[in-house]
Amino acid sequence: MQIIPVILSGGTGSRLWPLSRAAYPKQLLALTGSDTLIQQTAKRVSRLNNALSPLIVCNNEHRFMVAEQLNQVRIEPMDIILEPVGRNTAPAIAVAAFRCMEEDQGGIMLVLPADHLLGNDEKFQATIRQAQAPATGGKLVTFGVEPSSPETGYGYIKKGISIGENLFRIDSFVEKPCREDAMNYLSSGDYFWNSGMFFFRPGTYLSELERLQPEMYACCKSAYEKAIRDLDFLRLDHAVFEACPADSIDYAVMEKTEKGVVAGLDCVWNDIGSWDSLWEISPKDGSGNVIHGDIILEDVSNSLLFSEKRLLAALGLQDLVVVETSDAVLIADRKRSQEIKKIVKRLKEQGREEFLFHSKVYRPWGSYEGLVSGDRFQVKLIKVKPGAKLSVQMHHHRAEHWIIVKGTARVRRGDETILITENQSTFIPLGTVHSLENPGKIPLELIEVQSGSYLGEDDIVRLEDVYGRT
Repeated sequence: MQIIPVILSGGTGSRLWPLSRAAYPKQLLALTGSDTLIQQTAKRVSRLNNALSPLIVCNNEHRFMVAEQLNQVRIEPMDIILEPVGRNTAPAIAVAAFRCMEEDQGGIMLVLPADHLLGNDEKFQATIRQAQAPATGGKLVTFGVEPSSPETGYGYIKKGISIGENLFRIDSFVEKPCREDAMNYLSSGDYFWNSGMFFFRPGTYLSELERLQPEMYACCKSAYEKAIRDLDFLRLDHAVFEACPADSIDYAVMEKTEKGVVAGLDCVWNDIGSWDSLWEISPKDGSGNVIHGDIILEDVSNSLLFSEKRLLAALGLQDLVVVETSDAVLIADRKRSQEIKKIVKRLKEQGREEFLFHSKVYRPWGSYEGLVSGDRFQVKLIKVKPGAKLSVQMHHHRAEHWIIVKGTARVRRGDETILITENQSTFIPLGTVHSLENPGKIPLELIEVQSGSYLGEDDIVRLEDVYGRT
């Protein structure tokens, strides 16, 4: 029996702002080691017996970063399905199920979030083996984690009657509880943490979805049937998927089906949903502090301090989160870090770029990073991967001056094409059609100085693009 791993990578991780941003969310960050969370998840499923290459479902805007991160750990996905808009987990799993049916109708989908920490591969694999019989027999299996503390940031699953070793019918799903209820759940021994991981045949899930949520099923089926191939990606039909009802698999299916089963998972697990969660699972100094970067502390305890660019010094603090990035600083009560999403909501409402982007923005060809900006000018550091090319484009409101600091650039400027190398420069007048390419074997780095009346990223008219962007 083949296992088809499905990795859901559609979240934004807003409670880990300012490190996690909408355009570069937590699953793409290396929070618990040298690998990013999605790389850890992909490696985890690659170690399973009888597992195919993973199928990824991700946000359209993250597609090149997801593909690049998988390439870095030498994992070639079965496919990468692009959601034009987020519609929660039930539709995401449905379109993945249609793709799995094409790949192997007899296989079992193993659905995992891309951004969770999971320890002890042996226990994880043992639980999967225990769950294989009910999954093969037409049950919808979810994994419940044995709780180790009265967590109020997780949902819970109440066990029903036992149907096998470490397998139970589902009595009910429970929302995130208050502290007192969480303590009662822990002491009763009747509850699991809801992990958001699932194991079932794709046909079983689709038949239950069609029965319980016919409109959602029809939209997902149509969006998949009308999907188009775009480079290495499968792009769902935008209009149809946008019209699809949005709901989680728990609400849409698992709370209503008679086929639900929960398998107990007794190993380290954390959804890393907040800075407090990250503090709990991270190594600490003698005063209970988690530190990253250039940090000097005096009389500081039980805090998380993260510095990306500068020296961070702290005195006389306890139970705080202090996070410094190149364009934002967060200071918060560690125990209230679940509420950081309120700050993110305000940033979004105010149209602040700090909601969406870091000062360093990743593109399929490389990255650019804002260094300094002012009235009518800004300076960026641009890095272009070997062999990569930016789109052929022009700007209505700005001119650009490029100074090469490393590597060689092939520049199209109007009707001419030139090669420029280190310590050389070129000027792109306003309205001039231009492009930039790295023809060399090493990364290309250049300083870009923009000047003009409007410097927003939406002042880009793309005329040609090898990555299919418009």
